[in-house]
Amino acid sequence: MQYMSVFQEFISVIRTKLANPLPGPASQMKMASMRRLMKDGRMVVPGDVKRGGILALFYPANGDICLVLMKRTEYPGVHSGQISFPGGGWEPGDKDLVMTALRETEEEIGVKRESVVPIGKLSDLFIPPSNFLVTPVVGYIAERPDFRLDPIEVDRILEIPLEHLLRKETKQVRDIPVFPYAKMQVPCFNVNGNIIWGATAMMLNELIDVINQES
Repeated sequence: MQYMSVFQEFISVIRTKLANPLPGPASQMKMASMRRLMKDGRMVVPGDVKRGGILALFYPANGDICLVLMKRTEYPGVHSGQISFPGGGWEPGDKDLVMTALRETEEEIGVKRESVVPIGKLSDLFIPPSNFLVTPVVGYIAERPDFRLDPIEVDRILEIPLEHLLRKETKQVRDIPVFPYAKMQVPCFNVNGNIIWGATAMMLNELIDVINQES
């Protein structure tokens, strides 16, 4: 089908762009929801930081190039109920953070790690509330995955057509509940009423800026 050729061309182009210098913190900070300690344009990362990896996974579906995100279940933690990329913390059995991202994606949403083709990485991002330094991995799968959700960690997935994310009106500023009785105005992506903010929005913004870069 024609759209499969479009998908393969997109993957080829973004692979090349990811090999070039990345926008980095300048892009991430456009969607930051809080002040972050910076030095010489870089994040200040504590020595006891934990490492993690997430996966920005593209795939073709229904004539679109899609990206999958997930809504986490409610739990007693700092990222309860938030929309995020699949991913999590490095474990001793992981040979690198690419493997961390693939393993966590398989555990959380059922995408087999061997079916994913990694094509590059975005800039690392420090997430202060959970003390994680996260490496965003970008990859693709050649067909829509057979998603199988971990009901303990994942409430539902969001299959987002790329063209929705590229619309100017998708970027907004919204009041977000951050404490039981407080709200904070934050930059976010609004995708069909799903509000994507915080670290996920920061990583997503760099991904979009990479896609929008001139070849």
